Amino acid sequence: MNFDEPSLRPDRFRPWIATSIALLTFVAVLLCTTGWRPLPERLRTGADRIFEEPFISWINGKRVGLVTNQTGVDRDLNPIGDLLSGHSECTITTRFAPEHGMDGTVQAGEQVASSSRVFSLYGKTLRPTPAMLTDVDVLIFDIQDVGARFYTYVSTMLECMKAAASNQITLIILDRPNPIDATRVEGPVLEESSASFVGVARVPIRHGMTMGEMALLLKSDFQLDLDLRIVPLSGWERFQWYSETELQWIAPSPNMPTLNTAAVYPGFCLVEGTNLSEGRGTTQPFELVGSPWLDSGDLSRVLNHLGIPGVYFRPQSFRPTFSKYEGQFCRGIQIHVLDRSKFDPIQAALHLLREIRLRHPDQLQFNDSFFDRLAGNSWVREMLEKGDPVKSIAERWQPDLREFKRRREEFLLY
Repeated sequence: MNFDEPSLRPDRFRPWIATSIALLTFVAVLLCTTGWRPLPERLRTGADRIFEEPFISWINGKRVGLVTNQTGVDRDLNPIGDLLSGHSECTITTRFAPEHGMDGTVQAGEQVASSSRVFSLYGKTLRPTPAMLTDVDVLIFDIQDVGARFYTYVSTMLECMKAAASNQITLIILDRPNPIDATRVEGPVLEESSASFVGVARVPIRHGMTMGEMALLLKSDFQLDLDLRIVPLSGWERFQWYSETELQWIAPSPNMPTLNTAAVYPGFCLVEGTNLSEGRGTTQPFELVGSPWLDSGDLSRVLNHLGIPGVYFRPQSFRPTFSKYEGQFCRGIQIHVLDRSKFDPIQAALHLLREIRLRHPDQLQFNDSFFDRLAGNSWVREMLEKGDPVKSIAERWQPDLREFKRRREEFLLY
């Protein structure tokens, strides 16, 4: 090759090389300083991986009991029940449904009836009975959680763990992402005196764990002699919100229609323990809060003046079609999450309740026992009733929260 020709001389390419190096250096510095992290190329849930080795060996030749609902699908939206039924080496003998039923249409708190095809775990019994497990060698649990302590799917999982331990049955958890950023751990830790089906474990409201990780914690805390196996996620990072994955959102329950709902839920579910409407009966549950007697214009101005990070409160009237104030005109506010990396839903909800209490002391009422079960203690309500600052309330739960964060590390898989 003749480099004496002008088009082929090395010095002709030097400016391009220098420019390319400078550009690549600039991009590298920009990515580092902005905290950019490459996302996984392909996320697979436990439902996607159950047919891989070594997991498939756990169910080959087994009679399978399946605990699931409409969220139990693979990444291509095929139901896990259909996938298992189509596998020649195992047989589904029994199916179980949690709160809201197998198809997720039953409203919160309503009992789910058993049928000839599906046993309800939110009806006459919360736990699989020995009779239900007669033809079961392996119990598979595959349900999408939302990352908040009072969502009852964790409670159903614990009841299945206890039943499997008592009947010497292997329990397999098909793991799924925590949809609301599993690096975030917030709120008061449950006190034993406030334990109920909306709070079974000594964890904070926002626990930052997947169902598989939670199962490991529950096995330890309840000292269960259980053959527990986890089919883990692959290609998932703890910092990811569900919208940052390739997975499609399927409403885990009737009043959890979107990821925005899940983002506010850990805090604004506390409104259920009051005589305020939490927006049930509207298309934006937990994003709307109000009542016929609320001065929502004044409330929104005060809340926005507080400068609560990552959120804006806007007056928005609504008329619930069911639940509290059914058919009545409610003066309300809508919670707009502007920056979910800064937004703390629990403290935001406490600010809202405190300001309403100060402005409507005679109208706002707490359902003491229910609110305390949701909060995980009685002192959050008692401090709100006294008008204590939210900062003081949050400071009180910090020691237990720090201890939980330390203990949680033992059970993290990702």
